Amino acid sequence: MSMVHIELPDGSVKELDQGSTPLDVARGIGEGLARQAVAAKINGELRDLTTPLENDAKLEIVTLKSQGGLELYRHSAAHLMAHAVKSLFGKEVQVTIGPAIDNGFYYDFYSEEHAFSPEEFETIEAKMSELAKADLPIVREEVSATEAVEMFRGMGEEYKVELIEDLGAETVTLYRQGDFVDLCRGPHLPSTGFLKAFKLTSVAGAYWRGDEKNAMLQRIYATAFPDKKEMKKHLARLEEARKRDHRKLGRELDLFSFSEEAGAGLVIWHPKGALLRTIIEDFERKEHLKRGYDIVMGPQILRTDLWKTSGHYENYRDNMYFTEVDEQGYGIKPMNCLAHMLIYKSKLRSYRDLPLRYFELGTVHRHEKSGVLHGLLRVRGFTQDDAHILCRPDQIDSEVKGVMRFVQEVAGIFGFEYNMELSTRPEKSIGSDEDWERATSALKSALDDSGQPYEVNEGDGAFYGPKIDVKLKDALDREWQCATIQCDFTLPERFELNYIGQDGEKHRPVMLHRVIVGSIERFIGVLIEHYAGNFPLWLSPVQATVLNVTDNQADYARKVHDQLRAAGLRVELDLRNEKLGFKIREAQVNKIPYMLVIGDREVENGTVAPRFRKGNNLDPMTVDEFIRFVQDECRQYH
Repeated sequence: MSMVHIELPDGSVKELDQGSTPLDVARGIGEGLARQAVAAKINGELRDLTTPLENDAKLEIVTLKSQGGLELYRHSAAHLMAHAVKSLFGKEVQVTIGPAIDNGFYYDFYSEEHAFSPEEFETIEAKMSELAKADLPIVREEVSATEAVEMFRGMGEEYKVELIEDLGAETVTLYRQGDFVDLCRGPHLPSTGFLKAFKLTSVAGAYWRGDEKNAMLQRIYATAFPDKKEMKKHLARLEEARKRDHRKLGRELDLFSFSEEAGAGLVIWHPKGALLRTIIEDFERKEHLKRGYDIVMGPQILRTDLWKTSGHYENYRDNMYFTEVDEQGYGIKPMNCLAHMLIYKSKLRSYRDLPLRYFELGTVHRHEKSGVLHGLLRVRGFTQDDAHILCRPDQIDSEVKGVMRFVQEVAGIFGFEYNMELSTRPEKSIGSDEDWERATSALKSALDDSGQPYEVNEGDGAFYGPKIDVKLKDALDREWQCATIQCDFTLPERFELNYIGQDGEKHRPVMLHRVIVGSIERFIGVLIEHYAGNFPLWLSPVQATVLNVTDNQADYARKVHDQLRAAGLRVELDLRNEKLGFKIREAQVNKIPYMLVIGDREVENGTVAPRFRKGNNLDPMTVDEFIRFVQDECRQYH
């Protein structure tokens, strides 16, 4: 019998009979490892434990604690849920796809007859537990596509048939567990008995293949962890996330709303929400001016020919809205870069003029599919803190590092940690290989010099250039994509941007596209959840409310309110004929930082009695002292 040589991660080599499996290797190392093994990496590719080793290879045994093990666990849990649903509902329900996702998995089902509800989750979970305890082997099969189509069609699983036919392959892989079979590339756990902890969390609608022209499916979300304690912690985080949901808090705090009459994905800002947004925008203007940016403004629509020149029409038009004026086509802008280039082209530029930093709080519109709209986090009309830096090639490094410092400082002000990611050229892109290489190298060099750890996200750059993406981590340790820095050699070429160099010749500038917080709408949604609606004093739309105990203090309360407002504080006055406890509780529900209680003593002494929203009382102070107190506290944060 032929032998194969298997190299392990520690560099040791084992000689085995050809056709041995990774499980055989694990047993040879120790029974403890064999019991924990769930899969293997063969030459870096994740495979089933039962995969025959036909050639020399590098091998790593995968456990649930190793990289890839948890994703595999959740993928197998998705199959377990589909198995349970089919066991309970039979041909009423068709299965489609069920991948692992961050912190869990989902499976999409189609049914004309049955609508899933959270009340059924317990029944489905009980069936999943029953199937898991049965410790059913999960077995991989390779069959011809023709055979698989015939089998799934006979089962009434038309979505599986469509997937197989679209693959165009001669053979496909199936995974069986008991009486359930699914189309899947795998790999999977050795058996259902490995699945110990799972919980169904929600059900939502989802279009087949994400296309709103296709049938609406029912997506059941769930979470799964190998350890019940970890799952319990995660479920507690989910519950906290539900309490912090910006859509819920947005209604309760009267910040914003959406209306079908206005249109899906279009935000209507209420007075407090508009004030919060104004505070952030004023902060943005101040911070950009401090760093040498010029504030500019471009039109909302530009001629279609301009979008063709930029490449947006060819590469991005499905996300754009178009209109016609005087028989001339126009595109409603999804980005702000075109007008900024026209500003640059409006006069002759010298190398001494560069860099030029154009900043715009630019409102843009993008045709997002209705299925992905989500509160403030995914909308169709939004405002970006958009800027474009036009610089010489030798200035790229310092400008990118300057933007990275800007991001770091802003993240610190709002209390965020963050991770960074370098995204490279996508399949659909414009520009030469040479320019892409120069741009990617420039961003990578700046990241390397910064000392910040980062990951490389292959193929996820913008269509015109690579980018650095900054992902903020909120109070619940969730990541949010906000800031980005994109290096673009292509659009300056297409728009024939030039500057006169030291040699008197024309040279091409480089354009850096960048945002610091990104969409103002999305950022506010993230902030609401990060702070759970308890905005820091400098950011809170209402910083204090003045409350009288009885009508006897009404005149003094008005005087205090007017004095605070004249000093620039954002303050409300509550003179309603209600009990003080009721007014205090309502102010706390509205998450107002300070309540200034006015009783007879305060009137007599010319003071106020501040009470913090968490319930602790401060010592009485004069109105001027409270004004200075608020100003000092705001200064600490910003």
